[in-house]
Amino acid sequence: MRVKCSLQFNFQVCILYLTMDWHKRFKCTAMVRGPILWVLLTSIMLVFYCLRMTRQVNISPIQEKTCPLSMAKTSPAVFTESSDSKQECTPKVNIMFMKTHKTASSTILNILFRFGEKHKLKFALPKNRNDFCYPKPFLCSQVKDYRPGKCFNIVCNHMRFNYQEVSKLLPPNAMYVTILRDPVSLFESSFHYYQKIIPFTWRISGENKLTEFLNNPEAFYSPNAFNSFYLKNLLFFDFGFNNNLEVNDPHVMEGIQYLSKRFHLVLIAEYFEESLILLKDLLCWSMEDILYFKLNVRKASSVSRLDLETKAKVLQWNWADWKLYEHFNATFWERVEAYGRERMEQDVNELRRRNAEMRAICIEGGDAVEALKIKDTHFRPWQPIGEKSIMGYNLRNDIDPKYRTICTKMLTPEIQYLSDLGVNLWVTRLWGWLKDYIL
Repeated sequence: MRVKCSLQFNFQVCILYLTMDWHKRFKCTAMVRGPILWVLLTSIMLVFYCLRMTRQVNISPIQEKTCPLSMAKTSPAVFTESSDSKQECTPKVNIMFMKTHKTASSTILNILFRFGEKHKLKFALPKNRNDFCYPKPFLCSQVKDYRPGKCFNIVCNHMRFNYQEVSKLLPPNAMYVTILRDPVSLFESSFHYYQKIIPFTWRISGENKLTEFLNNPEAFYSPNAFNSFYLKNLLFFDFGFNNNLEVNDPHVMEGIQYLSKRFHLVLIAEYFEESLILLKDLLCWSMEDILYFKLNVRKASSVSRLDLETKAKVLQWNWADWKLYEHFNATFWERVEAYGRERMEQDVNELRRRNAEMRAICIEGGDAVEALKIKDTHFRPWQPIGEKSIMGYNLRNDIDPKYRTICTKMLTPEIQYLSDLGVNLWVTRLWGWLKDYIL
C-alpha cells in the first residue's frame, strides 16, 4: 500500500502536537508562552496539511515499476571532454546524493543543481516543501510528478534514506554519494540549530544548554519525543537506522556494512576540497563543475567551543555516529591514497585558485556577510528560530554580464533554488512566515 506524502506520518505528527501533555512536562510560566504559541500555530498548519494529504491517497496492490537503464538519460553527447581530465571517461549523469543534516550538504546540493540544469537533467524533487516528508522514511510517492516507472537523473534533497524506494527512481548505473561530518561538530551544530523545535530542550536552564544537556542527557531526552532524533545519532537516523542503539550494539556495524555496499563514495566535510576532487574523479566531471561557495554557514561567534571532556561526552552519546564516521573516514583516506597524495594536492590547489577567481568575480567584498547585511532577499538563507546566525552573500553590482547567471546560481540558497526549479514550497514558506513574523 502506498500513501502519498506520508498521510499516516503527518496525521501522527498532528496528533502528537495537539495532545502533548504540557502540565506533565513543565509548569506553564511566561518563559514557555512563546513555545506554546509556536505549538498551537504549527498544529494549525499541520492540520491543514494533513487534511490536504487525505485527498492524495494512492493504493497500489502490486510492486511499483523500477526505472530501466534503457529509459534513463545516459548519452554523453551533450558533454565534451574537459581539459583538466587525466583520463578518458564518460561523465556520469545519474546520481543519488544522500543529503545529511549539518554536514555542508547544502553546498553539494548547489553543485548538483547547477550541473543538472546545465545538462538538462531530470531532478526528483519534493512536493510543496524542501524535503521528502522528513523524518518519514522516503517513498517514491513523495516525489513531485512521480508515476511508477518514471526515470530521473538526480535525487538530492533531504530524506530519511530508504534504498528500496530510491532505487525505483534511478537507473541501475546510478552513483550513490553522501557526506559525513565529525559527530562532535555535527552535534554542536544540530543542537544549536534545532533546539527551539525540540520541546524537551525547553526545560534546560542556564546559558550553556548544550553542556547542561550532556551532563544528564536522559533527563532531557526521550526516544519517542517530538523531534528527539535531532539530539542523538542524527547521521544514523538520516540513513534510516535506529538512532537509539546502545554502545557496542552489533546492529551499528551491520548498518555501516550495509551503507558500504550501497554508496560508491562517502565524502567527509572536514576535508571538503579533497572530497570534491574525489567526487569529480568518480563522476568524470570537470573542475568547472565542482566550483562552489560555502552555503548555509554559521557566523563564527555563534559556534560553541567545546572542551575535551565535553567532546568525549558528545562521542559517548552519539556512539553510532562516531563509529559511522570513523569507518568512512578511514575508507576516505584509502581513496585519497589510491588517487595519489601529490596529485590530490595539485588538484586541491587548482580548485582553490579557481574558487578564488569566482569569489572576486561574483561576490561583493569577496566574502560572506551576516544575514542582516544581505541586500537581495533571493540570496538570504533560511534561519533558525529567533536568530540570524546563517551567513550569505551579496552579488557584485558591477559584475560582468557574462558571469551574472553562473554567479547568481552559485550564490542562491537551497529554498530559493528549489523555487527556481519549479517546486511549490507552500508548506516550507508557511512555516517560514510563522517562524519569522510570529514566533
